[in-house]
Amino acid sequence: MPNPKRRHSNSRTGKRRGGHRKVKISSLSVCSNCGSLKMPHTVCDVCGYYKGVPVLKIKEKTKKE
Repeated sequence: MPNPKRRHSNSRTGKRRGGHRKVKISSLSVCSNCGSLKMPHTVCDVCGYYKGVPVLKIKEKTKKE
């Protein structure tokens, strides 16, 4: 089996390896309760609902006067 005559540089090795290691854009779904965008299969950060059922109590921010 033939062997390489010279050592490949790190950048050349990375160009070959790096094709499948890119960052994937995550998909977003719409919350069924409030309509905001959220990650699929997770509790909504805005309202605290998951599949129409309240799971978390979200504290509302109050204005300081």
